[in-house]
Amino acid sequence: MKNVKRETRNTGVDTGAIQLYVITGISGAGKSQAIHYFEDAGFFCIDNLPPALLPKFAQICGDTHGKITKVAMVIDVRGGEFFDCLFDSLTTVEEMGIRTRILFLEASDEVLVRRFSETRRRHPLSTGGRILEDIQFERRNLAEVRACADFIINTSELSSRELYEEIRRIIEHEASTRKLPLVIVSFGFKYGIPLDADMVFDVRFLTNPFYVPELKNLTGLDTKVSDFVLSSELGAEFGKRMVNFVEFLIPHFVQEAKSRLQIAIGCTGGRHRSVALTEHLAKELKSDQIIISRRHRDLELK
Repeated sequence: MKNVKRETRNTGVDTGAIQLYVITGISGAGKSQAIHYFEDAGFFCIDNLPPALLPKFAQICGDTHGKITKVAMVIDVRGGEFFDCLFDSLTTVEEMGIRTRILFLEASDEVLVRRFSETRRRHPLSTGGRILEDIQFERRNLAEVRACADFIINTSELSSRELYEEIRRIIEHEASTRKLPLVIVSFGFKYGIPLDADMVFDVRFLTNPFYVPELKNLTGLDTKVSDFVLSSELGAEFGKRMVNFVEFLIPHFVQEAKSRLQIAIGCTGGRHRSVALTEHLAKELKSDQIIISRRHRDLELK
C-alpha cells in the first residue's frame, strides 16, 4: 500500500460539501456498532464496500446535487485483495474535492480474543490456526492504514454507550470546524427566482438606478451605481440590517450541517440594485465559518 495524500482539489463535480467517513480497523473492534451510530446521526451508510467502488459511489453522491451529503462506510479486510487498493481509491476521491475522514477502531489482543471466543465467530483472515495469530497478522497489515487515520478509538474498555459518545463528539467537532459554502446570487425578478435559493431578498423597494440617465447603462459593479444604491438613507440601513441578519444565521446553518447556503438578492432586471447589494454583502460578511462565492446571474441580460 502507498500513503494517501491528504488534500483536496476541485474538479468541477458537485462534491465539495460531502462528508465521507471511512470506518475501518481491526476485526472485532466494533465497526458494525460504529456504522449503526453514524446511521442514527443521519448518515447514508454502507457496510463492506469494495474500495475500488469508492470513487464511483462518490460520483453518484455528487450527482444527487445535495441529496446525499453525509456518508459513512465500513471498508475492511473482508474485501480480501480488493482492500489493497484503498489508498488509490481515497486519493481519487480526494482529487474529486471530497475531504475524507478515516476512523480506525482497535482493541487489545486479549479483548479481541475474548470477543471472538464469546461470539464463536471466525476471524476474516483465519487460516485455521490460532485466533491470536490471525489478529496479530491483521494488525500488521493495517499498520499503514492506522498511521493515516484521522481518528483512532480503542474500544477495549468502552461500553456501547461510550463508543456512541466518542463517535458523536467526532461528528460534532467536524461540523463545528468545517466551513459552510455560501453562494450569493444577484438576479432579476423578470427572469424568475433562482430555484435553488435558500433565502431571497427583494430589493425592488429601493430607488432604481435604471431611471437615472447617467447610470442606466452601468451596473452594480460600477462605483457610481453602488454609491447611488448604498448611500441613500434607506439603502444604507437595509444593507446594514441584511449583513447583520445573515451573520446571525450563519452559525445556525453551520450547526445544522447544511451542505451549502445560497442567498439570492433580486431587483427588477438583475443589473443594478441586486448586483450592488450582492457585492456589499460578500464584502461586509465577517465570519470564519464560511467560504463566500458570488454570481451575477442576469448581469449581461437586457
